[in-house]
Amino acid sequence: MYKWKKELSFILAILMIAVLAACGSNGEEANSEQTGTESEAKDKELTIGQVNWAENIAVTNMWKVILEDKGYNLKLNNLNMGSTMKALESGDLDASLEIWLPVQDANYLEKYQDTVNFSDATWYDKAKVGLVVPAYVEEVNSVEDLNEHKEMFNSEIVGFGPGAGTMEVTEDLIKDYELDFELLSSSESAMLAEIGEAVKNEEPIVAPLWSPHWVFSKYDLKFLDDPQNTYGGVEKIHHATRQGFEEEYPEVSEWFKNWKMDEQQIGELIEYVEGAEEPIDGAKKWVEENQDLIDEWVK
Repeated sequence: MYKWKKELSFILAILMIAVLAACGSNGEEANSEQTGTESEAKDKELTIGQVNWAENIAVTNMWKVILEDKGYNLKLNNLNMGSTMKALESGDLDASLEIWLPVQDANYLEKYQDTVNFSDATWYDKAKVGLVVPAYVEEVNSVEDLNEHKEMFNSEIVGFGPGAGTMEVTEDLIKDYELDFELLSSSESAMLAEIGEAVKNEEPIVAPLWSPHWVFSKYDLKFLDDPQNTYGGVEKIHHATRQGFEEEYPEVSEWFKNWKMDEQQIGELIEYVEGAEEPIDGAKKWVEENQDLIDEWVK
């Protein structure tokens, strides 16, 4: 009996050692898996350029929410358009989500087409750019009317950020129509504040603007006819990426190409982002409410 108990104790001891060894092995495997996951997450760090325009802030924050939900680490880098293109060329940025073609950003396409990947895919197909005035300025309906009423506007076109493609096209427009006007540079927020103040006092103002933009839902503004078509007709909004991005991130590249929005969708997104305490909060709310649409992009 004693011998049997002794053998049983020995067998139990062997089994205990085996169990402990297995636990240790599982722990090492778990640690190994965790290290692999952390390494993969590190490889998923992306940087997207953000330009201080209402619709750009909206879509960059929207994609930050979408991509972080998919496990990517996303950084938004605030730059003007010129710096954005240089950063894409150098590889310091992975993507820029707003390239207007065929007219507004044609200068950047020409300069960087060999060093930056401009996608053929478009996410918005009905964009429009032009000079606008408040609807109550009945005397002016075309760019050709401006010189006749230049005193009304103090011979000034109130612009936004220098370096933007639309600002450069507006300079071309001044030459094309031989306008006796000066284009003033500031920022989008400053330009919109001046428009708001002018509308409040029912004063005339002329500024370059684009649609989609929330400002058209807030104020009654009209685009001036552009007979020479300097601003172009319908613009399409594309995205651009650094060279090599598609090969390194084929999944995200495909999602960007699948991305499509209509006027109501982009308008609501801008409204949510503009109305939130932080842009990312508005973007999160919109993403939550439009998951079916987003699932079509990231399928």
